[in-house]
Amino acid sequence: MKNNRLNIRIKRNEILLSVLLIVSVILSACGNQSDTESTASASAVSNDGKDITLVIGAYSVAKDAVGEILPKFQAEWKAKTGQNVKFQESYEASGTQARAIAGGFEADVTLLSLEGDIDKLVKAGLVKDTWRDEPHKGMITRSIVVLGTREGNPLGIHNFNDLTKPDVKVLYPNPKTSGGAQWDINAIYGAGLKQSERDEGKKDPVAAKAFLQAVHQNVESLDKSGRASMAAFEYGVGDVIVTYENELLARMAQGAKYEVVIPDDTILIENPAAVVDQYVDEHGTRKVAEAFLAYLWTPEAQEVFAKHGFRPVNEQVMAKHISEYPTPKGLFNIDYLGGWSEVRKNLYSSRGIWYQVLAGI
Repeated sequence: MKNNRLNIRIKRNEILLSVLLIVSVILSACGNQSDTESTASASAVSNDGKDITLVIGAYSVAKDAVGEILPKFQAEWKAKTGQNVKFQESYEASGTQARAIAGGFEADVTLLSLEGDIDKLVKAGLVKDTWRDEPHKGMITRSIVVLGTREGNPLGIHNFNDLTKPDVKVLYPNPKTSGGAQWDINAIYGAGLKQSERDEGKKDPVAAKAFLQAVHQNVESLDKSGRASMAAFEYGVGDVIVTYENELLARMAQGAKYEVVIPDDTILIENPAAVVDQYVDEHGTRKVAEAFLAYLWTPEAQEVFAKHGFRPVNEQVMAKHISEYPTPKGLFNIDYLGGWSEVRKNLYSSRGIWYQVLAGI
């Protein structure tokens, strides 16, 4: 019965999301020129030689860090070239953002949660398949999946196992729209595989699925993005949130009274960025777009990411913050689950493990 209610809520959210996307497209076409630059204007201004507009399409969790990085790059670009760069910004759940770009939102640079979302843009012919040739294989930040509890951890949550206890209300977003949710599901499923290795001496996908199903039975709601899920938690929904470490640390830095619980077995998150080749060539913005992408790996930008709770990919910056980011003893990466192609097939295909769990089969 609970799964039926959850499915109804998910369907309602999907309908609302579709309406919002339509409205977004209309607003993008009709928006006030004084507030944002249209894509057509971006192209015209770029040829002017004085001002240039760069369109950023990012996943929602990166919003605060990116918002701080943009003026720093703006100042550096102005000092180097004498040119003013303006920004048009869009923040959505990673999967939603990737679909928007593939569907015609002409972002020059995209920052997404999953490499698979960048690959969707490659398949759409918008991004070159060499995007992983950039530093750190195109990844600009790292994080891990953690558990957030209310102040004092009143329910004594220590690992993913504790999320299966009766009356523990759990939050994580919907992996159909949220890249963060896929990382969350991967972490829980992987923790189930780790436990089966300890119990049986080998990975047991059946046991891991049962573990994921036991956690999912306690899910209170599925929101469209990691940021929306965090907002629900802030409003008092749920006892425990499964989320990015950086998302919790950023909230706590702003005064939120939460506890960060790092499970022994959890997954390393890696977040990519890329220039959207077709659109930068159409807009005449390739030079500034590539410079902005390169800037994301500089110590200055990586320090901003660290400030907002991300684990830097720059080794020197990470070394300065190593005490802030302990390594869980059972930390694994996406390769432990067979890599993204295997994960997409086994977990998120139309007959995959996640959808079986969602359907209760």
